[in-house]
Amino acid sequence: MATVNFSVPNDVMQQFNKAYAGENKSGVLTRLLRQAIEERRRQRRRAAAIAALLKLRRRLRPVTNRELREARQTGRR
Repeated sequence: MATVNFSVPNDVMQQFNKAYAGENKSGVLTRLLRQAIEERRRQRRRAAAIAALLKLRRRLRPVTNRELREARQTGRR
Protein backbone atom coordinates (compact mmCIF):
# COMPACT_ATOMS: atom_id res chain seq x y z
CA MET A 1 0.00 0.00 0.00
CA ALA A 2 1.30 3.46 -0.88
CA THR A 3 1.62 6.40 1.46
CA VAL A 4 0.75 9.84 0.15
CA ASN A 5 1.67 13.27 1.40
CA PHE A 6 -0.52 16.20 0.34
CA SER A 7 -0.47 19.77 1.54
CA VAL A 8 -3.97 20.90 2.44
CA PRO A 9 -5.05 24.26 3.87
CA ASN A 10 -5.54 24.06 7.62
CA ASP A 11 -9.19 25.14 7.48
CA VAL A 12 -9.98 22.37 4.97
CA MET A 13 -8.22 19.78 7.13
CA GLN A 14 -10.13 20.94 10.20
CA GLN A 15 -13.44 20.71 8.34
CA PHE A 16 -12.52 17.27 7.00
CA ASN A 17 -11.60 16.03 10.47
CA LYS A 18 -14.87 17.38 11.86
CA ALA A 19 -17.01 15.98 9.03
CA TYR A 20 -15.43 12.52 9.23
CA ALA A 21 -14.76 12.29 12.96
CA GLY A 22 -14.66 8.70 14.14
CA GLU A 23 -14.27 7.32 10.61
CA ASN A 24 -11.33 5.65 8.95
CA LYS A 25 -9.76 8.67 7.24
CA SER A 26 -7.65 6.50 4.93
CA GLY A 27 -10.81 4.75 3.78
CA VAL A 28 -12.60 8.06 3.24
CA LEU A 29 -9.67 9.48 1.25
CA THR A 30 -9.45 6.29 -0.82
CA ARG A 31 -13.14 6.56 -1.69
CA LEU A 32 -12.79 10.26 -2.57
CA LEU A 33 -9.75 9.57 -4.74
CA ARG A 34 -11.63 6.80 -6.58
CA GLN A 35 -14.54 9.18 -7.17
CA ALA A 36 -12.14 11.82 -8.51
CA ILE A 37 -10.55 9.28 -10.86
CA GLU A 38 -13.95 8.19 -12.18
CA GLU A 39 -15.03 11.81 -12.64
CA ARG A 40 -11.88 12.49 -14.67
CA ARG A 41 -12.64 9.44 -16.84
CA ARG A 42 -16.20 10.73 -17.41
CA GLN A 43 -14.85 14.17 -18.35
CA ARG A 44 -12.48 12.62 -20.89
CA ARG A 45 -15.23 10.43 -22.38
CA ARG A 46 -17.54 13.46 -22.67
CA ALA A 47 -14.79 15.50 -24.32
CA ALA A 48 -14.10 12.69 -26.81
CA ALA A 49 -17.82 12.32 -27.58
CA ILE A 50 -18.19 16.07 -28.13
CA ALA A 51 -15.13 16.12 -30.38
CA ALA A 52 -16.54 13.22 -32.42
CA LEU A 53 -19.91 14.95 -32.78
CA LEU A 54 -18.28 18.21 -33.85
CA LYS A 55 -16.12 16.35 -36.37
CA LEU A 56 -19.20 14.63 -37.79
CA ARG A 57 -21.07 17.91 -37.90
CA ARG A 58 -18.30 19.52 -39.96
CA ARG A 59 -18.69 16.75 -42.57
CA LEU A 60 -22.47 17.07 -42.90
CA ARG A 61 -24.04 19.53 -45.26
CA PRO A 62 -26.18 22.25 -43.72
CA VAL A 63 -29.93 21.62 -43.73
CA THR A 64 -32.23 24.35 -45.01
CA ASN A 65 -35.18 25.68 -43.03
CA ARG A 66 -37.48 24.16 -45.63
CA GLU A 67 -35.95 20.72 -45.17
CA LEU A 68 -36.33 21.04 -41.40
CA ARG A 69 -39.97 22.08 -41.75
CA GLU A 70 -40.70 19.16 -44.09
CA ALA A 71 -39.00 16.69 -41.75
CA ARG A 72 -41.08 17.95 -38.83
CA GLN A 73 -44.28 17.64 -40.83
CA THR A 74 -43.37 14.12 -41.96
CA GLY A 75 -42.64 13.13 -38.36
CA ARG A 76 -46.07 14.35 -37.21
CA ARG A 77 -48.04 12.25 -39.67
